[in-house]
Amino acid sequence: MSRNPESISTTTPKTNEPITTTEALNAVMERFRSASFLAVDTEFMREKTYYPQLCLIQISDGDEAVCIDPLAKGLELGKLWELMRNKDIVKVFHAAHQDLEIFMNLMGDLPCPVYDTQIAAMVMGHGDQVGYDKLVKAVLDHDIDKTSRFTDWSKRPLSVRQIVYALDDVIFLAQLYPIIIDRLDKQGRVAWLADEFDRLASPDTYRTTPEDAWKRIKIRHMKPLAMLRLMHLAAWREREAQARNLPRNRIVRDETLIDLAGSNPETRSAFSKIRNFPGGTDGKLIDPVLKVLAKTATQSLDDVPVWDNGKRPKRPPVAIMELLRVLLKHVTDHHGIAPRLIASADDLEALALDDNASIRALDGWRRDIFGTPALKLKNGKTAIAIENKKIKLIDL
Repeated sequence: MSRNPESISTTTPKTNEPITTTEALNAVMERFRSASFLAVDTEFMREKTYYPQLCLIQISDGDEAVCIDPLAKGLELGKLWELMRNKDIVKVFHAAHQDLEIFMNLMGDLPCPVYDTQIAAMVMGHGDQVGYDKLVKAVLDHDIDKTSRFTDWSKRPLSVRQIVYALDDVIFLAQLYPIIIDRLDKQGRVAWLADEFDRLASPDTYRTTPEDAWKRIKIRHMKPLAMLRLMHLAAWREREAQARNLPRNRIVRDETLIDLAGSNPETRSAFSKIRNFPGGTDGKLIDPVLKVLAKTATQSLDDVPVWDNGKRPKRPPVAIMELLRVLLKHVTDHHGIAPRLIASADDLEALALDDNASIRALDGWRRDIFGTPALKLKNGKTAIAIENKKIKLIDL
């Protein structure tokens, strides 16, 4: 089903101009309704906003490829959203998370069903988070010009070079998809992707709850009361960033939140000692921050995470961790899949400490190829040996 990219048409083959009218958009969406799948990509900007600013949408059914300009005045995207919700058409993305976040914000829900070729490539031996250009080269033996990747997609008019670059992202994606699903089907690995795609399809994946915003901040050990203040300050900043559609660090920087949580200023003059606080002692954010800190002072410490109470978490034996890492490398090399698809570093630590850890590596196909051998190795029922410069597992 691989196609020569030259054979794929566009709606405006002479100029490749983006779709800017509702009438033209609806006509294309009607043609795409009969597709079995659609390759989808977006171009966006988010350096100056909390929510990504959608600047371009590219779609291909494998025969026709179009760009849609969501910034065009008067363009109504209702028919596009209908197509994204059509459960009879697979929506194919590469590295889908940020694209899906955009659709979630604009549609209120997600395209369905979704297929991510980056995730699929992880079980095809292409490593962890392989780039689109590298996957196209590996599977289609085609080099993609990526020089337009970091251009300003919000400026109009878009250049021909930008449009060609944008269209390439779905033209070749539409060629990759049937090849990938065919290979995975022959390898019997289609089911290996189910839980990964379920996570992509969950709206919770893209919702940022202010109360969980503190988890994004890199924190060393903090005392319980300081940790509680940081949690409330991070939640306040998240709401401010959402309401004003500004990046979090444009409100208050992470290190400044940590400083506020630790020093707990109680007066306006005390803010002179807070590093990089916006506006210093004249800052407009002083009053809301003081309110957050005052409210926090009345809160219970019961909700502070245990691992931040100054108690060092239990560490697994180093030798067991090293053996599990070797085993994971052996298993993933043998099966040609990315290690991250099986277990993270935290998963390995949990497994080293607990045979019944609640981790993916002990469920389903992951347990079959790694979890069970790992438990046998950990409990002295399997040994690791070297034979002809290769790792070999020996049952004891």
